[in-house]
Amino acid sequence: MLERKKVLIMERVKKSYKGNVILNLIDLEVEQGEVVCITGANGSGKTTLLKIMLGFIYPDEGRVIVNGEKVVPGWLGSLATKVDALIENPSFMGQFTGLQNLSMLASIRGQISTYEIKEAMRKVGLDSDNKKLVGKYSLGMKQRLGIAQAIMENPSLVILDEPTNALDTEGRKIFSEIVKDMSKKGTSFVIVSHITEEMDSLSTSIYCIEKGQLIKQKYF
Repeated sequence: MLERKKVLIMERVKKSYKGNVILNLIDLEVEQGEVVCITGANGSGKTTLLKIMLGFIYPDEGRVIVNGEKVVPGWLGSLATKVDALIENPSFMGQFTGLQNLSMLASIRGQISTYEIKEAMRKVGLDSDNKKLVGKYSLGMKQRLGIAQAIMENPSLVILDEPTNALDTEGRKIFSEIVKDMSKKGTSFVIVSHITEEMDSLSTSIYCIEKGQLIKQKYF
């Protein structure tokens, strides 16, 4: 049996703010198709950990490797490739439709067509032909659009921060089906969530951040 590719490697990652250690020598590996869920108390460093994975902020120590390349934050750095994310609340331009918003975002990389954008919207239960402006979307619709944005370019790694916040029961079911389907096809996920049932049903492994340490809770 061939060894699965390691999509994400974090080695001895440390981060402090104003003398307080938030993350203390974190080690984590995520393989192709794996779904890793991370939990922890408010302020424990969950979102900080995700931002370091993406190269949005610097670790004080350690290194992050995504798809075989070291992530180096900053204007002259090298950000994670083939990765998409939904961090905190999704932010879109309210004066445009959902399709227009995603089309503008997709144009930055120029990797996908309008058909693929519409498919991503269909998967999350949004009608791409709906002319409703995003500014008039409910919180749940905005969350669905944020998930569509995170998956539309078929990344190798998807990083999500509380992705089911504001979703109703049907929305959570759709999200679960998307994760299960994409992971079977080789996409890896790192998901921060406080919903225990959600993590149990989706994850291949669960970690908890406690006092700056990443502690494995469960492996399936």
